[in-house]
Amino acid sequence: MVLADFLSEWYVWIKAFHVMAVIAWMAGLFYLPRLFVYHCIAGQEGKTHELLKVMEYKLYRYIMVPAMYASWAAGLSMIAVLGLSDIWLHVKLTMVIALTGFHFLLAHHKNQFRDGSNRRAEKYFRMINEIPTLLMVVIVIMVIVKPF
Repeated sequence: MVLADFLSEWYVWIKAFHVMAVIAWMAGLFYLPRLFVYHCIAGQEGKTHELLKVMEYKLYRYIMVPAMYASWAAGLSMIAVLGLSDIWLHVKLTMVIALTGFHFLLAHHKNQFRDGSNRRAEKYFRMINEIPTLLMVVIVIMVIVKPF
């Protein structure tokens, strides 16, 4: 049996797994910048600082990273079945690549808080907290409406 044939038999299960992984990943992408806002308010010393470092690390390492990889794996598996012929899928993939870049930007900020080298203000984190929402809006429109 060819991989595409195998995947097509399991397509609805792959899609369900993809949706669950994306929900977990998006939850982290929404929450981690909010933790950074609280971290700015708390400062870079004391018990709250230490607690936030642990929370940021665990959210990123144990929820966001596995969910991102699972989202990509399931998404690429669906592409193996569907192909890349539709323009909406190209737009969606571009937005997912941007979301992945945002994910790694958050990792950079997490490491700065961990190292005590964050120089960004609370307002910056409040602003970037909107990025995943904007990307999600485009992604959902591409998947559901398929305007192209």
